[in-house]
Amino acid sequence: MLRALFGVAVIAMLAVVFPEKAWAVTPGIDAITVTSNPKGGETYTVTIQILALMTMMTLLPALLLTMTAFTRIMIVLGLLRQAMGAAQAPSNQVLLGLSLFLTIFIMMPVLEKVNDSAVQPYLEEKIDTVTALKNASEPFRQFMLKQTRETDIDMFVRISGKENINKPEDVPFFLLLPAYVTSELKTAFQIGFMIFLPFLVIDLVVASVLMSMGMMMLSPMIVSLPFKIMLFVLADGWSLVLEMLAASFYV
Repeated sequence: MLRALFGVAVIAMLAVVFPEKAWAVTPGIDAITVTSNPKGGETYTVTIQILALMTMMTLLPALLLTMTAFTRIMIVLGLLRQAMGAAQAPSNQVLLGLSLFLTIFIMMPVLEKVNDSAVQPYLEEKIDTVTALKNASEPFRQFMLKQTRETDIDMFVRISGKENINKPEDVPFFLLLPAYVTSELKTAFQIGFMIFLPFLVIDLVVASVLMSMGMMMLSPMIVSLPFKIMLFVLADGWSLVLEMLAASFYV
């Protein structure tokens, strides 16, 4: 059931990413069916396909968080903002937008594989639904397995009590998903720790200078913020962080 829901949502998402390819060959779907009743009136009903499609669209946020690079990117950018002490600059909307489009950039090779192996053949009626779902899930499985630690997979396999899994490729999706998210959280906090260190050094230096000058009532955060912003700008920090995040998925 999870694989079926996943495949339908992926096909819907890829239709948005590749509109010029998807909609060009998509046959029309009747949104409303008119049925005549014995009294001469008409009854209007929405087709099951539309109801299923709208239901699957609600799964897209969950898929975005649990099966793509979005989680790692968003956590690292949030920790970066906290390390700088810049409060709400950049705002949550800016971080979400940046994380979303960087995720699309990183996941584009995976989406292209799914589009070529599953979406286009399915829209051209060369393969059936079951084959399309299987082909669509494989690129995501390979991406997630590459980013997931084996220790996290072993932990969830041990918790589930399954003993017939001999290699990571045999791990079912309901075990791979939590293992992938757990591994992404670990990686994101490791990257965040490395980002925190230079800003922490600046805070310590500023606090020591203020204390030596006897300026106890002046908050070190107020004084260190301009220096941290200046250091981040001079080092071209945004480019370095985004490049590091993108490269971390291809190591």
